[in-house]
Formats: sequence, C-alpha cells, structure tokens
Amino acid sequence: MDDYSDTGGVRAQGARALARHLLAEMASGKLREGVKLPPERQLSLQFGTSRGSVRRVLSELRVRGLITQVVGSGTFVAPGASELAPAPLPVREARHTSPAELMEARLLIEPLMPGLIVRNATSADFARMTQCVVASEAATSIEEFEHWDGELHKSFAEATHNSFFMQILELTNDVREQGEWGRLKRRSLTPARRTAYEQQHRAMVDALKDRDAQQARELLTAHLEQIQKNLFEA
Repeated sequence: MDDYSDTGGVRAQGARALARHLLAEMASGKLREGVKLPPERQLSLQFGTSRGSVRRVLSELRVRGLITQVVGSGTFVAPGASELAPAPLPVREARHTSPAELMEARLLIEPLMPGLIVRNATSADFARMTQCVVASEAATSIEEFEHWDGELHKSFAEATHNSFFMQILELTNDVREQGEWGRLKRRSLTPARRTAYEQQHRAMVDALKDRDAQQARELLTAHLEQIQKNLFEA
C-alpha cells in the first residue's frame, strides 16, 4: 500500500483529503441521498491521489453504509448518509500528537469500546473485522500490514455505532500515517512481533464475536500495552 507509506506522503494526504471532503459534504447535507459521485478518475485528479487510493476510500464509505455502488451506473450517496457520516476532525489536531501521546490515549480510550461492540455490532461489522485480519496477515510489506492493522482498530470503533469513537479512531489513523510513527513501527516490527500481533488480533475478534466484552477488553489492553512497549523500548 504505497499510498500510505512515507514515500507516498502526498498521495496519502490526497486520500485523506478526499475522505474528509466526502464525509463533510454528506454530514452537511450537500451530498444528498441519491446524488451520483464523480468518477474515480476525476476524484483521483482532483485530490492528487491514485485511483487505487480512491477505490479504498470509496470501499470504506460503502462498508460504513454511506454510499452504494452499482456496476455500470456509478457511485451514489446512500439513504441516511447525512446522519451516519461523522463530522471530520481538523487535520491540524492530528499533526501535533506524538506517537507516545497517541499510545497513552489509546490505552485509556480503546478498552472502553468492547462493551459497546458486543451490544451493538452486526454481522457486517464482524465480517469487516475478519476481512482486516485476513488482509493484514497477507500483507507483504510493513506499510501494508500497518494499514490493515489501523483498519482493524477502526473497524472496532465502527462496530460501536457511536460517532465519538469513530471520530477518535479517524484521528488515530491520521497520527499513524505520520513519518515518526512509521519510523518507530519499522524499527520495532520484527517477524516474531508481527506474528504475535496477528495472533492477538484474531483472539480479540473471536472474543468480540462471542460477545465476551471482558475478555475482549483484557486482550485489547494487553495488545496495546505490548505495542507501546515494543515501540518505545531502548
């Protein structure tokens, strides 16, 4: 996923700008139900990102129920999108958050999510979690693994069906796409640690599917503590 790597910074910024633009337009009602979005090529040129990144942004919006895609017809704003779309947080807030601050906040916030997930998650939410786990295990680069790792944690937030957590995890992924986080992750992510993370991911998803909030909370906390230790150890 070069579009999310350090060397693809401009393209990554374009993809984030596209996502924020579409979310803001939907939340404000400017993009109303049934409105057809511009074609991928036009969005790619307008936001300075690759068509692959445009497809990933649209795929996420489709999973979240914000758009529908009809082969041969195009992409359309879904019913209820204005209520479902969270208002994006300002970009500047993410730029002033260090990886250390991020991990401190994640340890306080993310363990609160399993209680809501086991109560509100749908079969589609669990399918999205599984998709992220499988894609992260199949990743052939650190950047690709990191992307799907972030998508998994974002899928947890989406499964709460609480807009606060969804916005917090959007901000989390903005920080994760900064250069300092990428440098720390490349330095710390050994093959053994990646295998451990993958096992932890599957265990967390299994606990959530079993609607076991306590087990999922304990696993998630231990997972985040391990990431924190690996990132910042001497």
